[in-house]
Order: sequence, then structure tokens, then C-alpha cells
Amino acid sequence: MPSLPEIMHRAFFRALSLLSPAGQEVVLRRYFDWRHRVPDPWRLATDGYEQEKYRSTLRQLPARPYRRIIEVGCSEGVFTRALAAAYPEAEIIGVDVSERALARARRRVPEDGRVRFIRADILTHRAEPRFDLVFCSETLYYLGRHERLCRASAQLGGLLGPGGVLVAVHPWPEAARLHRYLDAHASLSRLTEQVHTACARPFAVTVYGTRPG
Repeated sequence: MPSLPEIMHRAFFRALSLLSPAGQEVVLRRYFDWRHRVPDPWRLATDGYEQEKYRSTLRQLPARPYRRIIEVGCSEGVFTRALAAAYPEAEIIGVDVSERALARARRRVPEDGRVRFIRADILTHRAEPRFDLVFCSETLYYLGRHERLCRASAQLGGLLGPGGVLVAVHPWPEAARLHRYLDAHASLSRLTEQVHTACARPFAVTVYGTRPG
């Protein structure tokens, strides 16, 4: 059961989604720049829970080569660095709405032609649909109401090339609602889901593949 602060937090972001997509992007950018006024505000680099979540996510990936990877909501690049180590031949793009977070991500994982970071909002970003692997972790609940989640799901699905894999990671049981929007997208087929409950903050890792054209 979510705590009262979590309920109020989610209500705030649902209210933001009443704005236009462009207006919502401006407020989210300012909010996350404010949150990143101090380094690593969610302790992603030091919290044992977060590190185990990253390891669990990587273990669940289908074993295949991934040449182009995009991480939506990369924050300060902690998981980006894990991806760069796990897939040393892949081109990796980290995307976040906060330029302050991205500045720290670039220091953590220097842009070298193989890894790069861009500031963008998943609701409005236009990228070529040629990625083998797309990550979206702890991001969808910031987008608010039904219409925005439908739009985000279409955007995420649209990033995949043929045979691509999309991985969504969110708190459980909230993930059941959030990932339902991905389930409904015509181009996506759920491959696996693992719900991790043996921890203080349960989470689900759900893996999707592209449907045959």
C-alpha cells in the first residue's frame, strides 16, 4: 500500500498532466533540475536496493546482441554505465528531461562517440525507430493520467526496430497499472515479467518484444 507522501506525490504529477505536453515538459524539467540541485538525490549509485534492481534487470534480458540501446529517464547515468560495461560494442543513448542530471551523467560516463546523452521528453521526442533495446525505469508514473500514458507507450514502442526489446521497470503493484498501457500497444508483445517482492520496495521487470509485422 502506498504511503501518504507517495499518494500525494502521484497526485501532483497527475495534476501536471492536465497541462499541454509542452507545458508539462517545462514543469518537469524545472522540477527535476531542482531535485538534482544535489548529486544523486535518489542514491542510485550507492543504495544496495537500486544496485540489485539493476542486476535483476540485466539478468532478465533475452540473450542476444544489442547494437543500439536507448535508456529513457537515465538521470545521472548510473545504469547507463552498467549498460556500457555489459554491452561494450553497443551504441548507447541516455535521455533525460533534466540538463543538470545529464551534466553529471556525462562526467560519470564520458561521451566517446559510443555513449552519448541528450535532453528530451519522452512525450515529445522524435527519434528514429531503430533501437534493439529500450529501457524505461521509474519513469511512467511521472507522466500522470491515461492520455499521457497512452502517448508514452506509443512513443516507447515506436523507438524499437524489428526484433527489438523493451524493458519497463516500476514499483509493484503500481507496475501492473502502468505496464497495462504497454500491453495494449499494438506493436508490443509481453515476453516475460518478474515481480520481486523479497525486498522492502517490491518492483516488477517486464520485457516486451515487437510483434511480427
